[in-house]
Amino acid sequence: MTIRVLIADDQMMVREGFSVLLNAMPDFEVVGEAVNGREAVERVRELNPDVVLMDIRMPELNGIEATREIVAADVDSKVLVLTTFDLDEYVYQALRAGASGFLLKDASARQLADGVRVVAAGEALLAPSVTRRLITEFSKLGETPRLSATVQAQQYGELTERETEVLVLIAQGLSNGEIASRLVVAESTIKTHVSRVLVKLGLRDRTQAAVFAYEARLVTPG
Repeated sequence: MTIRVLIADDQMMVREGFSVLLNAMPDFEVVGEAVNGREAVERVRELNPDVVLMDIRMPELNGIEATREIVAADVDSKVLVLTTFDLDEYVYQALRAGASGFLLKDASARQLADGVRVVAAGEALLAPSVTRRLITEFSKLGETPRLSATVQAQQYGELTERETEVLVLIAQGLSNGEIASRLVVAESTIKTHVSRVLVKLGLRDRTQAAVFAYEARLVTPG
């Protein structure tokens, strides 16, 4: 199945470079480009791409706000944030806004392609080490919003004990296979648990589940 991609970046060389790389592969089609966040939102509504490669720092509407609007529009498009530094101060905000992960702009062609495929499949593009390091750094800065006790009780109180356990392991960066090994169950069972966790908490993907777990203090950084 062809993965339809929209590239949103205010730098023409970046847009053209990514476009050439992806269009050269048989399973990708770059269906459009956007030069700012506002145009990105409009193009998503018009083209309904599978994945949006979204730069964070853009004029008119930045990538964080654009991501938030795209998620609020309840479309199927997943957002993969592009950043120059792996600890960009805005990356965590973008993840909270609904991005499914982030990718460095100097990523190789293979990393770019693999990243888009992962996000298109509904997975989170955050390696375990990156997940922990990113959230730990923002916690040190005191910028990690905390969910109120009432919200915590209402939301994760609906999870079963096993589902809560799976949520914690997701936040620790484990894959379905690793969680299955840890809990000594079939991987298909874990997939079912993950799906139920996302539905019950009203989350889009594993990235959002990880952020939720940290903010609800089910997991502590470090």
